[in-house]
This record gives sequence, C-alpha cells and structure tokens, in this order.
Amino acid sequence: MTAVGNSMGIELPQEVLSKFNVGKNDTLYLVESAEGFVLTHYQQDFASQMEAAEKVLKKYSNAFQALAK
Repeated sequence: MTAVGNSMGIELPQEVLSKFNVGKNDTLYLVESAEGFVLTHYQQDFASQMEAAEKVLKKYSNAFQALAK
C-alpha cells in the first residue's frame, strides 16, 4: 500500500498490468463478489447502461436526428 493524496493505492507488478492490458492512469474496479473481492478493468454495470441508452436512442431517434442537424 502507498499513500496517494488523502487515499491509499496499491502497486501492481508489471506482469499483472500486462495481463490486465492497463498502464498509468487507467482505471481498475474493485468489485465485491460471492468469492470475495475481484479486481477488474471491466465496469460491470456498463453493459446495462449501454442497453438503456440504446433503448432511449431508438425511442427518440427522430428527435435526435433533428437535433443533429
């Protein structure tokens, strides 16, 4: 653990960063699961957010097309 401003940070070995395909300034998420905590580069609610956005875009496609002009 290392101090990062008023927070704490963790240092990860280069091997781990390579497996996650992440580097400096990338974001990882600590997600609680039934097995404990999981460190992931995938934001789990992103897929559901995109589905909701697609529904809105489809429902109001005429309005968005008019706004795009």
